[in-house]
Amino acid sequence: MWAGLSLLLALCLLPGGGTESEGEGTRCKQPPGWSIGEVEPMKEVLGQVTVVALLQLEGQGLENVTYMVVNHQGEQAQRLHTLLRQKLSENITLYKQQPKQEDVWQTLAGEKDDFLIYDRCGRLTYHISLPYSILGTPYVENAIKETYCTRVCGDCTYETARWVSSTISFSVSALVSPSQECMG
Repeated sequence: MWAGLSLLLALCLLPGGGTESEGEGTRCKQPPGWSIGEVEPMKEVLGQVTVVALLQLEGQGLENVTYMVVNHQGEQAQRLHTLLRQKLSENITLYKQQPKQEDVWQTLAGEKDDFLIYDRCGRLTYHISLPYSILGTPYVENAIKETYCTRVCGDCTYETARWVSSTISFSVSALVSPSQECMG
């Protein structure tokens, strides 16, 4: 099931292993505002766990997870944009930056092959960089699952949770249905 995410998945749950510690940096804070042309992708996905990949060149499994790729703003990346579109699943939104707009990668303090995982309230839960973002390692997948199944940044108005028999059982307001991925 996660094989399709191999291009998008790899998180760091190891202490100090490439992610920001809780309470420091930008973790659990709203991302800086960014747009592609007139579109503000982060505003459109509130209520869903969101994975932003900063790639130059798939997703299946969990419900209500949005995958998006922001192509590099450079000339070569723009020439190869069509090739990148062909390599991505149709379930992954690809954004093409315009040459004169503010660079989204800089706004997000990102680099090539970074993954930014946001909770349903749009708060950054993980910013994963190389070498932890290399697909085939478990870091991005684990970050997505943890963000999806737990309250990494605390309460969110887009979900409610209750504890049942020492296990988290999400009772989420119509926006998110429980997943077997979160159970045991």
